[in-house]
Parts: sequence; structure tokens; C-alpha cells
Amino acid sequence: MSRYTKKQQTSPETHDESVKLAKAIQRPGQTKEQTKLIAQGIQKGIELYKKQQKERSRELSKKLKRVTGKLNQLDESTEHDQQEMEIIYRQSYLAWILLLLSWGGFAAYFILPQI
Repeated sequence: MSRYTKKQQTSPETHDESVKLAKAIQRPGQTKEQTKLIAQGIQKGIELYKKQQKERSRELSKKLKRVTGKLNQLDESTEHDQQEMEIIYRQSYLAWILLLLSWGGFAAYFILPQI
């Protein structure tokens, strides 16, 4: 005799919820057996929905682990690349020349008309 059964026991909350839904949609003249069958169908639907959601969450967590693993590998490789590169700053003389010419032009504009 095995200790575990293949069929999972449903939670009491799921059972109560399915009975409440079955009673809420009960038609006049419907027997208790029919309501019970409807409740069982609703319960199976709820169980199937929960099962699908668990599978989806497992798949998403697997994908998330794969992606985070790949991101970690990329981060490690970029850190090595950044450490190997040397940063060389080179100033452009063109910017300084243009700045001096513009200031000279402004000064000439204000000084020459006064002469």
C-alpha cells in the first residue's frame, strides 16, 4: 500500500466556493443531486485553473532564472572589458578657438561703434 495517492485532495475553500456558486446559479425545480453535480463541475474547473496557473508560474520562474543567469554572465564579461579599456580624454582646440573668436567679435562690436 502506498502512502500517497495520485488524486489530490481539494481544499475546503475550493469546495465551499464551488458549492456557493452552484447554489447561486440554481434553477427552480433543480434537485440536490443536480446541484451537487454542478458544484463538482465547478470544483474541477477551479482545480484545473489553479493547476494551469501553477504551471505558468513555474515556467515563468524558469525563464526568469535563465534570463538572470544570462544577465549575470553578461555583466561579468562587460566588467572585464571595462577594466581592460583605458579612458583617454582629448580636448578639442577648435572649441577654445571659437570661444575666443566669439568673445573678440562681441568686444569689437561694442568698442568700434563708439569710436
